[in-house]
Amino acid sequence: MESESLISIGEAAMRLGVSIDTLRRWDKSGKLIAIRKNNIRYYFEKDIDIFLNKLSAIAFDWAYTKIAIEIPNTFYCKDSFVFQSRLEKMQNALIEKKNFNNILSFLVAIAGEIGNNSFDHNLGNWPDVPGIFFGYDINKKEIVLADRGQGILKTLQRVEPDLNNYRDALQIAFTEVISGRSPEERGNGLKFVRKIILKNPINLFFQSGDYQLEIKQNVDIDIKKSKQFIRGCIAIIKF
Repeated sequence: MESESLISIGEAAMRLGVSIDTLRRWDKSGKLIAIRKNNIRYYFEKDIDIFLNKLSAIAFDWAYTKIAIEIPNTFYCKDSFVFQSRLEKMQNALIEKKNFNNILSFLVAIAGEIGNNSFDHNLGNWPDVPGIFFGYDINKKEIVLADRGQGILKTLQRVEPDLNNYRDALQIAFTEVISGRSPEERGNGLKFVRKIILKNPINLFFQSGDYQLEIKQNVDIDIKKSKQFIRGCIAIIKF
């Protein structure tokens, strides 16, 4: 019975959307351990499913590393067209559940703002890997987005050159309307995100640089120092 639940490394790579070499590296590092039979790697199907459900862990790994690691194609949006398509799929998945009609449009709007900002403000200036991580688990009520972009501070310094730390940059991005044209729209978009969350049963964790913040319904911004530095941004939406 146990052997029936095993799949080859090739099939596992196909399901995850990564290369076989990546799976070998993950096995050696303990990130996703294989089963050895006659020195050939196999995987339990359930382990692949569990791995794909670890949205925030995969996103953090990808966003934090100095050298970009490969992530499952399921979560990688190389451009805004792919992102918009998957955003629509998320909307349809929420509609099918019929449990989130009161906040459905807000969840799509928040995820859309955060994801689009990543593309708008890093276009042509991605430090290494272009595109974003975008995943969701309707059953766990979680949406995760991340990028390896320039981050909030560098984006806002284009119009606020006196800014010199991520704490102030996050505060400004989520609370102040910044006049002018792109790229400062990132701040205005995140102000819109904050307004929605304060009025609805939605929680947001957001990090850029060495600071992170949380916003909840009726509980305004709480900014804290982070233990790890991230050049780009990561957002976890819970509902």
